[in-house]
Amino acid sequence: MQYIYLHGFASSPNSAKARDIGDRFFKIQTKLKIPDLNAGDFSQLTITRQIAQVAAEFSNDSTPVTLIGSSLGGLTAAHLGQQYLQVERLVLLAPAFGFLSHWLPKLGYEEVQRWQHEKYIMVYHYGEERSIPLSYDFVIDAAQYQEKFLQLSIPTLILHGKKDEVIPIEASRDFARCRSWVELVELDSDHALGDVMENIWQVIRLFCQLP
Repeated sequence: MQYIYLHGFASSPNSAKARDIGDRFFKIQTKLKIPDLNAGDFSQLTITRQIAQVAAEFSNDSTPVTLIGSSLGGLTAAHLGQQYLQVERLVLLAPAFGFLSHWLPKLGYEEVQRWQHEKYIMVYHYGEERSIPLSYDFVIDAAQYQEKFLQLSIPTLILHGKKDEVIPIEASRDFARCRSWVELVELDSDHALGDVMENIWQVIRLFCQLP
């Protein structure tokens, strides 16, 4: 089994969650790939680019893959599972289902219109600790990745905080409700899930049958 971790939007392989899970895999002597989904050019980020980048990490010998994705990385992982039969298991941490419908209203109608007109908007990048311009192509591309297309019965574990202020837990509840192959674990935490990482690890170990 190949294990790959997908970090979230405006994040990096050096995020607290990525480091925490990476350390835990290291301790059980199991390899975990954590690609940098910024690919050196956050400004031109799209979900399509992320999917292509992660798929390129898959081994050529049809080794099965478990994807662990956080937030937008979780959404990307879910769509990778839809497109590539090598993906046999998904672990989604606060997956960004309905990402645009949650994010764009917070920006406001006028700001989104300005973004569309000017082609770029400044977005604070937590990995870089600075604001970076992001192309409006991100929005155009993301609009095609809707949950209604995710219908393959891939064993899926979702861990989501009940106090999530970025992606409301209702998004994961709605997703799991009509998909019998999805297990949703609700946690008493926020979007970062930083205070429940030990709980998360125990559930992941069980689900993935890790040592």
